[in-house]
Amino acid sequence: MARHEMTGNEMSGEHSGGMERHTYDVVVVGAGGAGLRAAIAAHDAGARTAIVCKSLLGKAHTVMAEGGIAAAMGNRWPEDNWEVHFRDTMRGGKMLNNWRMAQLHAQEAPERVMELEDWGALFDRTDDGLISQRDFGGHRYARLAHVGDRTGLEMIRTLQQRAVQLGIDVFMECTVTDLLKDGDKVSGAFGYWRETGRFVTFEAPSVILATGGIGKSFKVTSNSWEYTGDGHALALRAGASLINMEFVQFHPTGMVWPPSVKGLLVTESVRGDGGILKNSEGERFMFDYIPEYFKSETADTVEEADRWYDDKANNRRPPELLPRDEVARAINSEIKAGRGSPHGGIYLDIASRRSPEFIRKRLPSMYHQFKELADVDITAEPMEIGPTCHYVMGGVEVDPDTEVTAVPGLYAVGECSGGMHGSNRLGGNSLSDLLVFGRRAGEAAASYAAGLGGNRPAVAPADVKAAEVSALAPFELEGGENPYSIQGDLQQSMNDLVGIIRTAEELERSLEEIEAFKVRAAAMAVEGHRQYNPGWHLALDLRNMLVVSECIAKAALARQESRGGHTRDDFPGPNDEEWGVKNLIVTLNDQGTGVDLHEKPLPVMPDELKRYFEPAAAESPADSKEGK
Repeated sequence: MARHEMTGNEMSGEHSGGMERHTYDVVVVGAGGAGLRAAIAAHDAGARTAIVCKSLLGKAHTVMAEGGIAAAMGNRWPEDNWEVHFRDTMRGGKMLNNWRMAQLHAQEAPERVMELEDWGALFDRTDDGLISQRDFGGHRYARLAHVGDRTGLEMIRTLQQRAVQLGIDVFMECTVTDLLKDGDKVSGAFGYWRETGRFVTFEAPSVILATGGIGKSFKVTSNSWEYTGDGHALALRAGASLINMEFVQFHPTGMVWPPSVKGLLVTESVRGDGGILKNSEGERFMFDYIPEYFKSETADTVEEADRWYDDKANNRRPPELLPRDEVARAINSEIKAGRGSPHGGIYLDIASRRSPEFIRKRLPSMYHQFKELADVDITAEPMEIGPTCHYVMGGVEVDPDTEVTAVPGLYAVGECSGGMHGSNRLGGNSLSDLLVFGRRAGEAAASYAAGLGGNRPAVAPADVKAAEVSALAPFELEGGENPYSIQGDLQQSMNDLVGIIRTAEELERSLEEIEAFKVRAAAMAVEGHRQYNPGWHLALDLRNMLVVSECIAKAALARQESRGGHTRDDFPGPNDEEWGVKNLIVTLNDQGTGVDLHEKPLPVMPDELKRYFEPAAAESPADSKEGK
């Protein structure tokens, strides 16, 4: 594991403190599930590989994916297969997904799960010893391989152990601020050690972005401090494009009380294991919000829904297990109608449905989370929950097979990449997504680097100097604004104007406010030295947050319909004819001061896949001869 030593000449913003340099074939930015899986694949393909992470190794939002890994293994339902999973993913994304990514994901996910088990992951088991699979919203069959409600943690543990065992270099608490290029090709990355402020340059022909999401642009979010859209912004500034940025997923169930934990995730497993949603009047309200799109497979009576958990009657699922965007909108509607809980949420009740022993065994993390943080015993009383900004479907536009961007040598995987999930991600698909495409990106990046031979792109000293000057700019001003006040105002603005329900008027206002935040950010000042300076770190993060927030608001204003994670109050329904046939693409403008928007037709799905969405196959592709 890579180490660095603090030197005595790094004390101030003015002093450069020397330059640390490293050379690799592949540099992976981010150490969550996607970054770790990509690094393992690149190493196994023979590339000299390094992982650079903003926080500590394993401190990633992969651990928040508590419910499971979606993979059509057929352990509980032999009828399940990749075709059903593919169809569920496309329908969950309201058909805006890149069909090839959805296909590869569904086909390769089972093998990636078995690979994790080979590497030491300890999954829950069925009675006959197979990997247990649980129900989740939007999935026709129970297909989430799980470890209690700590699946993401077990995945990170397994991948982290594997990476360390292989001897992959890891640069922890090191933030990448710029990508370096030689002509149109990536030549490396520039960053700094968060502890000392010392600069570091990584020379590498292949860079894989695995930096996660954008949640810290919003006030109420399940995301922690690292999620400032770094990969999105780095890719934009390097010349890549973003896709589907208007689609932000508000997870239906985040904690709402106490305020210190507002937004903290409550896993979908609670509903998958029998939990139901109630308003302040005690009504199980989700039966009032079943869209036509899902009526054929959703229970429409309490009795039918309850029976489903016991004998899967007619396979008509409870409405609590609709896709996340549908559930979040329903909860939001109940709260706005005045039927919310005392703290502005609604109730999630599993206590009246399952025994205390069942809850503590199946949901140990949730039991302890509520007991310790909110003094609520979920085996005896309901939880107060509400929507929280959780995940962005939009991200860097990549080739579906290799995850390469428009910039040669630059790859993106995990939440910072786009296209796989369309307008809405199904629960559990994030973990299988990062495994499938992390492996593909690592192999492709290693192959590209090897193919260059001795003609590797070079790092220009002038570019390194420019990156230094840019990083130190906040120290150059005196008496400027504190970055924390700008971040707080940005988060409030995004929450109020670009949240779960949007209108043209509010989106236009948000774009005006973002422009004002840019002006304020240009004049913000940082006091003190480069060592241990969180204000400086935030000042650099804010640049990324502002450009990504502009991407979201501008794309949301342009898409005049409601679809998936994008709901327009002034355009309440989907418009398939006009908007169901194209994606919105965002690029940095020529001046580098803002973003431009372009429309791009959806890739054409082959006829052999289209048949899964025809009426005869709608009930279940698994029932057709070809789907067996």
